[in-house]
Amino acid sequence: MGVTRLKRKDRRNKTFSRLEVQFLKNATNLEAGSRSHDSAKSQININNVALAQAAAALKA
Repeated sequence: MGVTRLKRKDRRNKTFSRLEVQFLKNATNLEAGSRSHDSAKSQININNVALAQAAAALKA
């Protein structure tokens, strides 16, 4: 039996699945660093403060 070519959709899915696996491998190797180096104006810190205030308001 001869080799069949993949249709365009299947080639695209093959490429995307390979890239997704590569991305997931890279994402799992991230190390949690110290947040003390973040500036007080960073969006992550602003969000954390807002969430802490909301949680305190719910407890009160």
